[in-house]
Amino acid sequence: MPTAIAVTSPDLVLPPTDHQTPTAALLPPPGVQPLDAALADMQVLVEQHGYVVVLYPASIPAAHERRLYTVRSIMESDRIALLRLDLPPLGVAVLVRQLRQLSICDFSAGIVASAARLLSHYIYAGALLNTVTKLDRVPVSLKTHAKSWVPGSQFGVLATPTPQLIRIGAGELTGPDFGTQMIVGKGQSPSDWVTGTLAPAWRVQGIQETALPADSPRWWGTPKMVEFAAFLPDISILYQLVSSVRREKCSWCGIELIGDRCGFCSAPLAPHEAPTRVAGVLSHGTPMRHGS
Repeated sequence: MPTAIAVTSPDLVLPPTDHQTPTAALLPPPGVQPLDAALADMQVLVEQHGYVVVLYPASIPAAHERRLYTVRSIMESDRIALLRLDLPPLGVAVLVRQLRQLSICDFSAGIVASAARLLSHYIYAGALLNTVTKLDRVPVSLKTHAKSWVPGSQFGVLATPTPQLIRIGAGELTGPDFGTQMIVGKGQSPSDWVTGTLAPAWRVQGIQETALPADSPRWWGTPKMVEFAAFLPDISILYQLVSSVRREKCSWCGIELIGDRCGFCSAPLAPHEAPTRVAGVLSHGTPMRHGS
């Protein structure tokens, strides 16, 4: 069985890109599911899949995060990875789908879990906002705050991989230099700038639409927004990218990993164990060849 991928909200489970991509398990908050039921569900996941990788936004309520750690602690299990992500909600959903894709490949659970940090650097997640007065997750200058009060102002914001903020019509967001597709979640604003200006400027190879995640207005500080994320869509490219990184053994729990930190116990690699990636996996400046 593939490594189980679990999430804390149903809107973090995007439709699969093919018939083989598995879905993700849902881990509800304490107010929805009692502790004994949460323990039973997690036990089933561990028994059926061997390992469980839980992805959740850093913005979830503290009680929900405590529930995740309580379940793992009571079970005394080293087979449950809890990955707290700083991506915006739609970016988290994209990463969840990518790990769902990788879970059916010939990667161990440790590789799947630690791949989350690697792949998050290749997700360009942002939003079109009508105001930035309550935006606290991306640096906003006092001058920009003042402009936010001007009627009709709109702002393009990129949260990851490098924070950026522009006023629409007075700058451009720096996009990826590799081939991507884009997913767009519509809030209470038209998405014309995202689909008609940003996507062509970034040379995206396809646009998908989805419902806006429930937590997006709170994350971005306003419901008057359109959220977007550009991402690597092709499983063959994801596979090559993850495969190109040298594999290590965690010195603490012994599980296999890539990168500089174990996805299951969070132990860092020893200083002399610097991870490396084979060059040439992504052809920068040119579109990727799908299926390569």
